Amino acid sequence: MVSPAYGLLIMHGHLCGCIPPARPLARRRGRVCGRVCGRVRVGTGASVNTVQDRDQLRADAARMTSSPVSETPPSNSKTWNMAMRDLARGWDQHELWLQLGWQDIKQRYRRSTLGPLWITIATGVMSLALGLLYSLLFQIDVAEFLPHVTVGFIVWGFISGCIKDGANVFIENEGLIKQLPSALSVHVYRLVWRQLLFLAHNMVIWLILVIIFRIPLTWHTLLAVPGLLLLVLNGVWVTMLFGIIATRYRDVAPLLEALVQLLFYVTPIVWTTQTLKEQGGDVAKRALLAEINPLYHYLEIVRAPLINQPVAGYHWLIVLACTAVGTLIALFAMKRMRFRVPYWV
Repeated sequence: MVSPAYGLLIMHGHLCGCIPPARPLARRRGRVCGRVCGRVRVGTGASVNTVQDRDQLRADAARMTSSPVSETPPSNSKTWNMAMRDLARGWDQHELWLQLGWQDIKQRYRRSTLGPLWITIATGVMSLALGLLYSLLFQIDVAEFLPHVTVGFIVWGFISGCIKDGANVFIENEGLIKQLPSALSVHVYRLVWRQLLFLAHNMVIWLILVIIFRIPLTWHTLLAVPGLLLLVLNGVWVTMLFGIIATRYRDVAPLLEALVQLLFYVTPIVWTTQTLKEQGGDVAKRALLAEINPLYHYLEIVRAPLINQPVAGYHWLIVLACTAVGTLIALFAMKRMRFRVPYWV
């Protein structure tokens, strides 16, 4: 195989005429290329030393055949700093995602007579139907069971929305991601803000229940505020994590939707753990299965204060632990795969 340096010399010989392609080697009249050997034979017989041209040719040949001296600097896209900076940039662009989240609700109920009131009507009708049905089946007082089911539905709507809609958050915003130079977390904040607006709209039902069943409002009720803040914080990392994974693997979104449907029945929303414990025996032991479900603890820290029921301390500890672990996992996913999302959508 001919080396690049040798090929460069042959090419130079053809260009300068010292190696004519059509003449044999014996008939070249003894001309020597000055850029190679340092001497040029002119028609008058004069010789000119071209050491500088020779050194330049050798330097060019060495540069073309040698490996580059300097290496490409390492990329900082896969760093914790860039992941945290993305979250901070997205938060600074709050005017954008606040407006987009509110626009999503108006677009969803565009040309509707009742508009966003359908959010409250749908939740209220479903809560009333299931509350009355299961109160008769379990023989529980409606005044006690209906607030339990209704507030559970309201909180569950926020949780399930962050999981199911979060899986498609980047896929649905493909155009904005590719055209708008904004942080990736803007779309996450937008979705969580939209779900929070749904939850706030449905809280009208809770106010109606407070008036009808005379649920007392005490200082204990204010515990729902930190519980709601933890719920929003978890909604951010859940949306970010599932959004990145589902963008890379498109089969994750339908799997999450089926999983959320299953978790609805195994989470104490239309049933209570107290009912199982009162039956005793093996049935009472099955109530412990609800403790394994982390969504049960997220429900309790918000629902119990709103319906004037005590909240056990271990619910808060489990939620705080899940929040810390989930946030770290989401940050790791951002660190490793955030910059590839625009190529996956």
